[in-house]
Amino acid sequence: MAHTETHAAVSAPIQQVSESRVNSITILAAAVRQWRRAVARRKVLAELTPDQLRDIGQAEINRPVLEIKAGLMTNLMSMR
Repeated sequence: MAHTETHAAVSAPIQQVSESRVNSITILAAAVRQWRRAVARRKVLAELTPDQLRDIGQAEINRPVLEIKAGLMTNLMSMR
């Protein structure tokens, strides 16, 4: 015969566990919705022209700018 032992389950009451899971899921769902809205907002603003941004009262978005200083080609050629 197999030897078996009975152990008392040590855990939180079922009601507390389920409430904490519901709260966690609710918070997670709200965070995902907020993130998706932020991504959609950034995409829409990125597609607008500077004139359209001024029309809606939005400051111009910092877009990457390539600055080439005078003498850059000379410096690069001298490094070859």
